[in-house]
Amino acid sequence: MFWEEDDQPQEFQVPDDVVDLAFSIQCRELPVDHLHALGSALCEAAPVLTEDPRVAIHEIHLAGSQNGWERPDPRLGQKLMLSRRTKLHIRVPSELHEQVEQALDGITIDVAGHPLTIGKAKVKKLSRQGTIFARHIVLEPGEEEDENAFLLRLARELQRRGIRVKKALCGITQEIATPEGPLKTRSLLLADLSSEDSVRLQQEGLGSHRHFGCGIFVPHKGIDPVKTAEDE
Repeated sequence: MFWEEDDQPQEFQVPDDVVDLAFSIQCRELPVDHLHALGSALCEAAPVLTEDPRVAIHEIHLAGSQNGWERPDPRLGQKLMLSRRTKLHIRVPSELHEQVEQALDGITIDVAGHPLTIGKAKVKKLSRQGTIFARHIVLEPGEEEDENAFLLRLARELQRRGIRVKKALCGITQEIATPEGPLKTRSLLLADLSSEDSVRLQQEGLGSHRHFGCGIFVPHKGIDPVKTAEDE
């Protein structure tokens, strides 16, 4: 008798060579636009964060609008009110994660005049989800007004890296305050990526200023809710 079973595709296993560290923090409030101040304070306190280009410091993000609460407007000097559940996330190569934890555990940094105390961290693997989202991608000149130029540039960049983009959606132009002047960015959502490409983008990021919350991809629930929200 001859009997041949169909080959079952092996489930993709997310590698652990780059991980997210989710630190508990104690901090009452922060400016909405805290990215430069946070990244600068962390890198000064823990120079190990500058040793590898894969290190990235996430924005401390709260929900934009829920239960009638609207996200504060940074132009009005309003603040983010942090809860005890709020975390500080830093993406690091695995070989550095113990050094980063040791350097930050228990210290207090000053973020634009607001004390932030850092506690213990939990290690989180990256996601294999095919829809990922970056809140900030740094723009090149002319892309503030032309989102198609922005999308085409990024599609070419990803193609050079062997990553095929099927669906992409960008947001409006935003600004991150820095001592050198505002850093202009757009958000970017990519959908229908393979698990391998999704993880690669999370590991490598896209564009510059990774210590200031830019070019960092996180899993997203999907592109349809984003379209619906924009249509409304």
